[in-house]
Amino acid sequence: MGFDLDALHGAVQRHGRVARVVIAEVRGSAPREVGAAMLVWPEGQAGTIGGGALEHQAAQAARAMLAGGPPARLTRHALGPDLGQCCGGNLQLLTEVHDATTVAAWQGRDVIVRPVAPGAEMPLAVQRLLNGARAQGQRPLAQLIAGWMVEPLARPSVPLWIWGAGHVGRALVATLSPLPDLAITWIDTGPERFPENIGAGVTALPAADPARLVPHAPHDAHHLILTYSHALDLALCHGLLGHGFAGAGLIGSATKWARFRSRLGALGHVPAQIARIRCPIGTPGLGKHPQAIAIGVASGLLSDIAATTDRRERSA
Repeated sequence: MGFDLDALHGAVQRHGRVARVVIAEVRGSAPREVGAAMLVWPEGQAGTIGGGALEHQAAQAARAMLAGGPPARLTRHALGPDLGQCCGGNLQLLTEVHDATTVAAWQGRDVIVRPVAPGAEMPLAVQRLLNGARAQGQRPLAQLIAGWMVEPLARPSVPLWIWGAGHVGRALVATLSPLPDLAITWIDTGPERFPENIGAGVTALPAADPARLVPHAPHDAHHLILTYSHALDLALCHGLLGHGFAGAGLIGSATKWARFRSRLGALGHVPAQIARIRCPIGTPGLGKHPQAIAIGVASGLLSDIAATTDRRERSA
């Protein structure tokens, strides 16, 4: 979770003045975590802080601020008593009004740090947090400290390479691209294979021979292989097994995978290596519609990413 400065900049360009509402603190159960944010302008909004009643009330208050309220306000909300929600916790929301000037002042920063009350001196606890983060090369968590809001800049941290821009590939990109932690690279054999509008944060790479791009993939990337060609699928599996990856999945039947295992073995890969590629992928019981396949594949991918992240944190 991080401060999406690009999204804020785009909204300000389109709408002039925009209010950003971020969850600054959570105690007990809440619909979203600290750092979850939404943007609000007079005619609409984007993003979510979760909780229907909470979000509706926060959006109304943000529009009132845009109409002439203070530039920033911190409010506390008891989800049960105040809003009739079942979560039972309470949280604080920081609502800030932005324009081109405020957005420009934050360009080039890795961490967005500011006082809730303008003019307050940065407390020692915040200085120590920033110094420690710089020394260790780690991003601080979003948090409210002594009246100062600290948010790392949003930066996708999980590289995902999707091989194939057919029906399932398109459904997968549409499903996964809104997730802020994914940096998606999308590969197919030509530019005509991609839709006209590709979501923000997705890099399309047309290549006559996609397998030649494998050496350029990060070694910690996750891969989903779903091209129109079994020969290309096999070449990608062969290339990835020699290159390394965090996780890889191949679309296809059990019969296809049995043949691929045999062919990959003939190419010199041992069974333990080959078994790192998951095939089939998805949840067959959901059906064969591209969107149904995408939902099952996305669920498995997110579970794999969570497991990989957990292992990395345990070994750190």
